[in-house]
Amino acid sequence: MLLKLVFAGTAGYFLYKYAMKQKPLEPAAFAPGEATRTGAEVRNAGPEAMRSDPPHWDKVDEASDESFPASDPPSTY
Repeated sequence: MLLKLVFAGTAGYFLYKYAMKQKPLEPAAFAPGEATRTGAEVRNAGPEAMRSDPPHWDKVDEASDESFPASDPPSTY
């Protein structure tokens, strides 16, 4: 029983060390090169800062995207 516990702990330690060597992934919402590691991860406004292009983009979408994460709605409504 103790041998199994030691083996499981050793395997977990080496898996953790291996995982920490891997390159961190880009956040899902960011376009390549847009992500910053300065604490708060906030994406720039606009479709060019998104990882995937939206099917359509108008001025209401732009205003909504620029106001996020503010609690007030955009003034274009």
